[in-house]
Amino acid sequence: MKCYRIALLAFAVSSFAFAQTREERNKPFPAHKVIGNIYFVGTDDLGAYLVTSPEGHILINTSYEETVPLIRASVEKLGFQFRDIKIILGSHAHGDHMDGDAIVKEATGAQVMALEQDVADLKRMTPGGKPHPVDRVLRDGEQVKLGTTVMTAHLTAGHTKGCTTWTTTAVEAGKSYTVAIVCSVGWNPGYRLVNNTNYPAIADDYVRSFATLRKIPADVFLGAHTGFYDLKSKYAKLQAGGPNPFVDHAGWLSYIDAREKSFQDELARQKALIAP
Repeated sequence: MKCYRIALLAFAVSSFAFAQTREERNKPFPAHKVIGNIYFVGTDDLGAYLVTSPEGHILINTSYEETVPLIRASVEKLGFQFRDIKIILGSHAHGDHMDGDAIVKEATGAQVMALEQDVADLKRMTPGGKPHPVDRVLRDGEQVKLGTTVMTAHLTAGHTKGCTTWTTTAVEAGKSYTVAIVCSVGWNPGYRLVNNTNYPAIADDYVRSFATLRKIPADVFLGAHTGFYDLKSKYAKLQAGGPNPFVDHAGWLSYIDAREKSFQDELARQKALIAP
């Protein structure tokens, strides 16, 4: 057991050396239309998305508090009003995705909604001492509606207990596309997949999450981090013209395959560390 802990610590330290700083994560990236009524308003690393409607807008991921002015500038650059955000959703209860919930709610009056499994961790996220608002607690499979816009919450736990992948339908040029905004099926350095007393079901949850993602017929996939779906490459192709590069079902399947293999490899590695 001692060797197991030392190996995990070494892995965490070595990986941390390559982690991005908050400043790097907040490097600006051009706001742009993805498809239909879905727009990117995040940063170089942090995926934040505006889903628009005549009745108001849904913001997915407020990111860090210091990211919020960048998100606001992106929303307004696209020609929308920040104050028209009516609903705030998030990928999962980590600060780089949902720390800004309270100040966006204060600025817009929007309702904050989250899956029940993440509520306890969200309540512990209090940047600047501000209570974390949760106005509506959701269940797996529940829909969030704003006018004709419908967002469906899919529990894809593991990264957090309430990690949420959102799906919706976007229409462009008379054609409908299934859009998935994947939470994360990766793990931070030091995540314990075996004998985790704080989260005993973590490995089983990851397995269930991969199965859930495979059932989603995503035409367009986006993510909590832009690297999940190779934003920079796709944005460059978007600027060059031609077919919409965000329509990428093959990329969706490749992402799931790669992350599942990585998970299985890491699970096997951790099991080997505690094998008799």
